[in-house]
Amino acid sequence: MQVPASFDYRRATSVAEALELLRRYGEEARVVAGGHSLLPMMKLRLAGPELLVDINDLHELDHIEQVGKELHIGALTRHRTLLESPLVGRYFPIVHDAEKVIADPPVRNRGTIGGSLCQADPSEDLSAVCGALHARVVIRGEDGERIVPMADFHQGPYETAVGVGEMLVQVRIPVLPGAGSAYEKVERKSGDWAVAAAGVALTLREGRIADSGVGLAAVGAGALNLDAVQELLNGGEPSEALYEEAGRLASANCSPVTDGRGSAEYKRHLAGELTRRALRRSVARARTAQGTTGEA
Repeated sequence: MQVPASFDYRRATSVAEALELLRRYGEEARVVAGGHSLLPMMKLRLAGPELLVDINDLHELDHIEQVGKELHIGALTRHRTLLESPLVGRYFPIVHDAEKVIADPPVRNRGTIGGSLCQADPSEDLSAVCGALHARVVIRGEDGERIVPMADFHQGPYETAVGVGEMLVQVRIPVLPGAGSAYEKVERKSGDWAVAAAGVALTLREGRIADSGVGLAAVGAGALNLDAVQELLNGGEPSEALYEEAGRLASANCSPVTDGRGSAEYKRHLAGELTRRALRRSVARARTAQGTTGEA
């Protein structure tokens, strides 16, 4: 039977209290909301925090709202809420694509966007999605808030820019007019971790791709934001030739490993093919969005 080591538990009633507990216990404290990633690691003794700080009562961190040219999503927002949000679906269909293939209903009912991003698992879907969307995250600590681009948030497998005594409180995603986005995933069975996955977000300006973002999941920690593919796409005219080259670059710029889900060679092939598929759908959605808004 898998049993975690002993630990203390506190249910925070405010962000300030949560931050104080995190500061006091330092590296031995962990935040818990859904707990679907942390608790299994504790049972396997891969994590052994002295204190769990439960933030489920911090309702100020559970919100989705448009503020100017950004969509602000609280760190405590559940996967189910993201999936059911018309606002998220209108601006970021890539999020709905991903949420439909994340785990199962019990996990989606309790798991949060903040927990997903802070787990920093290279196979995690929303990390690739937020990388493609060029999201920014708000980290709060004793000295106030700081905003970190997703490209700098993940600093390695299971490592983030959140420091001791800090916590992620919000995700901010730029809302771009006439944008399109899509997420493609191959999994062994419904709700499983990805064998490989690709997310793409872009806009079209005068018939050419702009503001592109590409993120891969399950093919190496450095693939959550692919600069080489984005540089190729920006300014390019949508075509099968461009999609083919983007897929080739995606395959070349990831670092999968052979495991029970497939060989490294197979995963590289998937990275390229799924990037091409996501590109096609993103362009089609951008064209539809521009037709809806009357943009050229």
